[in-house]
Amino acid sequence: MQKMWTEKKLTTVFGLGQFCDPKYIEMVGLAGGWDGVWLDQEHTGLTIDRIGQCTRAARLVGLDCFVRVAPTDYATIMRPLEAGAHGVMAAQIRSVEQAAAVIEWAKFHPKGLRGVNSSGCDGAFGTMPMLQYMKQANEETYIILQVEHFAAVDAVEKIAALKHLDGLFIGPADLSQSMGLPGQIDHPDVVKAIERVAKASKANGVPWSILPKDAALAKRCVEWGCSMLSLGHDNLAIYRGLKSFQGEFEWLQRK
Repeated sequence: MQKMWTEKKLTTVFGLGQFCDPKYIEMVGLAGGWDGVWLDQEHTGLTIDRIGQCTRAARLVGLDCFVRVAPTDYATIMRPLEAGAHGVMAAQIRSVEQAAAVIEWAKFHPKGLRGVNSSGCDGAFGTMPMLQYMKQANEETYIILQVEHFAAVDAVEKIAALKHLDGLFIGPADLSQSMGLPGQIDHPDVVKAIERVAKASKANGVPWSILPKDAALAKRCVEWGCSMLSLGHDNLAIYRGLKSFQGEFEWLQRK
């Protein structure tokens, strides 16, 4: 099933969006310390060709790879999987019905009704027997649903209980905004919402993860049973690297 979660340990992933590139993924793998990468198609409109290049780079350096998508239709869910992604993460889930539809789009019978086409990377480009392909895809690809809206929190107990769900991912920034508390991730109501997701996940045996705003929140989430932390993002890493260089040669800067 989920490659990153099979060892039952805390895992970490690195996000790529504006600067998503196979070379960047190779660098993350060579740097070590991360178990996987996630590619942000929701906010950057990554092409399927670019996703395919990036998933190959991830496999090359031994990283898991999943793609965040806007859950608009079955093709949006299916295509990253055919391009070689190990899983998909559906953004902005707001209801049990929407969550169930994503699962149906991502899994083959008897778990769902994903469109059948073994000609992609996950079907060994058409060389794998159809039933073997469908069975393997059901076993090896995973589905993560993002809890980043108060409506999803209100229904999280039912969402977490859905069959064939592999994980929940909390987006604190969007969650705080949907609660009328934009940017107030430490607000008691937002923290309560995170705790509620953690409890629902534990009750249903579903791993949950989060993109923490800082180390303090990350530590609290691990104490609540968080299984995966999204640590770092491409644009922020570049910016911090630039500032680090400036700091090393501060003596060169002129007033």
